[in-house]
Amino acid sequence: MGLFAPWFLAGLLAVGVPLWIHLLRQHKNTPRPFASLMFFERRTQSSVKHRRLKHYALLALRLAVILLLALLFANPFIRRNPTAVSGRKLVVVAVDNSFSMRYGDHLQRAKRDALSTIAGVSGGDVAEVASVGDHVELLTQPVNDKAALQAAVQSIQPGDSTSSYAELSRFLRALPASTGLPVEAHFFSDLQRSAMPPSFTDLALADRIRLQLHPITDRNPVNWVVENVSAPDRVFGTAKPSIDATVAGLGTSAARRTVTLMVNGKVVETKPVDVPAGSRATVRFEKVDVPYGQNRGEVTIDGGDSLAADNHFNFSIERADPAKVLFIYDPHQSPAFFRAALEAGADSAFELDSLTPEQAANVNLSRYAYVALSGVGSLPASLESGLKLFANNGGGLLIALGPLSAGAGKVPVLGTRISGSEYYTRDGDRFQTASSVDATHPALDRANGFDGVKFYWAARVDPGADRVLARLGDGTPLLLEHHLGEGRVLILTSSFDNATNDLPLHALIVPFIERTSRYLEGGEARQSNVAVGTAIELRTGKDRGGAAAEVTGPDGKRALSLEQASTELAFPAAGEGFYDVRTAGGRHELVAVNADRRESDLTPVPEETLALWRGTSGAVPNAGMPGTVPEPVPLSLWKYVLIALLAVAAAESWLADRFTPAAREERVEIRKQAA
Repeated sequence: MGLFAPWFLAGLLAVGVPLWIHLLRQHKNTPRPFASLMFFERRTQSSVKHRRLKHYALLALRLAVILLLALLFANPFIRRNPTAVSGRKLVVVAVDNSFSMRYGDHLQRAKRDALSTIAGVSGGDVAEVASVGDHVELLTQPVNDKAALQAAVQSIQPGDSTSSYAELSRFLRALPASTGLPVEAHFFSDLQRSAMPPSFTDLALADRIRLQLHPITDRNPVNWVVENVSAPDRVFGTAKPSIDATVAGLGTSAARRTVTLMVNGKVVETKPVDVPAGSRATVRFEKVDVPYGQNRGEVTIDGGDSLAADNHFNFSIERADPAKVLFIYDPHQSPAFFRAALEAGADSAFELDSLTPEQAANVNLSRYAYVALSGVGSLPASLESGLKLFANNGGGLLIALGPLSAGAGKVPVLGTRISGSEYYTRDGDRFQTASSVDATHPALDRANGFDGVKFYWAARVDPGADRVLARLGDGTPLLLEHHLGEGRVLILTSSFDNATNDLPLHALIVPFIERTSRYLEGGEARQSNVAVGTAIELRTGKDRGGAAAEVTGPDGKRALSLEQASTELAFPAAGEGFYDVRTAGGRHELVAVNADRRESDLTPVPEETLALWRGTSGAVPNAGMPGTVPEPVPLSLWKYVLIALLAVAAAESWLADRFTPAAREERVEIRKQAA
């Protein structure tokens, strides 16, 4: 036996109240009428008789009331075997509805077997139905209504997600504690190997869970699949991209397949490809002409197998004009180095407009993918406020500092404090190099740590809450990242000329400018081709109350509520198809979503592994299943304590009425009147 809240036993100190009533107030007698007290001496009456306890039964009842009240709040419990408490169990009927269950009639067979299991549930047990994909979806509450359970099974539809046996085990482990019942779980699945977790410990169950696996498999399954399509996200100008498609045969013999490329529902080209037995082959479509705007591409094969859902692959490709970049520079510097690096980048994705601060004061900034500031000090007020608004609405800023910036004492637009600058002499080896570079950041993953770049001057910027992406050898921040609303801001504490560093003389300036441009323009966050279940980013800022995002699903309907459009950071792509996305930052994307191609591999889990999984569970008593005795569970006794308290309180009230003088006199008066 134990107590859920033992600290409430402190209330037992209140037992002093009935003792005080019965002991210390015994010397107070009932006054008697007398003619005159003038010949009496005032003194305190004291005797052993008046210090004795009286009415022991009444005292005992009052002490019992205090004891039971404290015990009620302490909530006592005893540990009982769960089957001894209810004699019931919970039957869980879980049906795999992942993408692989589309193979042949696998899902129909799984549902048919699940219905047979529900028909065999005994009248004293309860059951619930769940579907299993990348998460477990509970379709019913624990009930004994077989009609409702069977209707839930019939409602299960094939999904596009992957299956996760670790999620199923995690769901089952929580049931005994939440329901107080032992669990008998039935899982109907093709039990494919790709759904196993990396660590077998994620499958472990518990002593009060019994798992029965119902394999839905075919002998030697054969499946053709378009495994992958490699296509650029965007093309610019008149460029014609090449598109590669990989076709795989799983459990197949050598065969020739016909591969078809379609763009916006129209056939562009058809090619044959020879696929070796149980292997894969790649076919290339050269110089594909795609129109301007967002285009829906699809590659299909003549599979002729039992899983037709993976015989096609969606992809998205956009043709656009090169994005405009505004370069605002100090007149004493030249934009030549930055322009050369930007134009040397792959795909010719950007075009540069270079202006001085005065020339840029009245420019429409919304025309530009991002804005670069190089070596400027102060900016016209209209330009600075326009740049802040531009960044808050999702635009990117690249700010390279120079001596004029250090003289102003703050970073343009942001207002971050500049405490001074460091000059490194050109004499001998007295210069600084980047000693700490975060190569995981998208802007630096091809910068090679600025290897060999010499920095002769850098501004000392107080990073505050900004993320430091690179530092010089003396600890001076070299590259910082700052988030302003929905936009991204990078701060380079040196400049883009060859006076403060020799970065323009190194070849790595090209990949650095290219990757930085792509990051600030939002290309790194662009998700044009993803797998089912991937979270599509809707906003980058920490403030969820900004501009609204919009998502149109493959069915042509809006996928977000008004509240979600204004607050959600990401949207999970739940099924295959094309999602038209407009982010909170104003970026427009057409996202192609495909089922994870691991689901196309129908290789089952080895039987010895399944036996180990079943072996991690314990027995379900009552069901005639061998195994260990389940761990006892606590059973609260508060109801019984409450009943005892009410009974004792009623007895105390009745007995106190018998001993109260006023009550006795009232009863005597009633008898006199009755006589």
